[in-house]
Amino acid sequence: MTVSIAVTGKSGSGKTTIVKALWHIIREKFPEKTVLLFDNDLTSELAHSFGKDIRQTIYGIRSGKHEYKTGIPDNMTKQEFIEWALEDILEPLDNCTDIIVSWLIGSKDCRCPITKQLNDALVKLIARYDFVIFDCEFDLKYLYQLVDIPINTTLVIARPNEASIHLAKRIEEYSAKYAAGEQLGIILNKVNKQEIEPLLQLLNKYSLTTIGTIPKDSELKINRVSKESKVVQKALEELFYRLNIPQNEELK
Repeated sequence: MTVSIAVTGKSGSGKTTIVKALWHIIREKFPEKTVLLFDNDLTSELAHSFGKDIRQTIYGIRSGKHEYKTGIPDNMTKQEFIEWALEDILEPLDNCTDIIVSWLIGSKDCRCPITKQLNDALVKLIARYDFVIFDCEFDLKYLYQLVDIPINTTLVIARPNEASIHLAKRIEEYSAKYAAGEQLGIILNKVNKQEIEPLLQLLNKYSLTTIGTIPKDSELKINRVSKESKVVQKALEELFYRLNIPQNEELK
């Protein structure tokens, strides 16, 4: 069983920092489980945060512009070729973690055979891992246009101001049908203690409830590229029990 987590929100909301913190928590709680980090954001910040300048992407396979690490095996069907090509662009981060980058994607409205072939190949690839964490481009619709899998937990990341909370409401609405009835919730990021009461009023105004809040970490200015934050990780650890994630015995 693969546990799927999607982190969505506007660029600059802190999605990548939260994805990395979630990854650290999962690796600590489930050290023997495998994780696929899926960089679905057009900026590829997640890959960059690991010091990876990944140029070989799912888009490269779709467009025919991918440069393969090895020679292409003979006598493969188109489906087998796409599955092989996805293996070629996987980047290992440690013994249990791989990362893959999508970049541009095609529309599900496209009748090109490769749209379905990529979807089927990605579903098969994802099923090999115990966890997959998606760093999404804005909302679940963009991810769904590439691969259609059940998402156990969708986190909409918002900053502590009305414009960001208003946008989070729209992202929640856009993503709801793709979340397929699973957990979909808001996390307010970069919050100062004195902001809590006015934020609660804003959340009530937009009929939103949150999974929780994450405090602002001034050290992130120093760790801007790596996106590492012990403050964010600690806050997420305290919220982890509220996420729709099975316990270790349920993953066996």
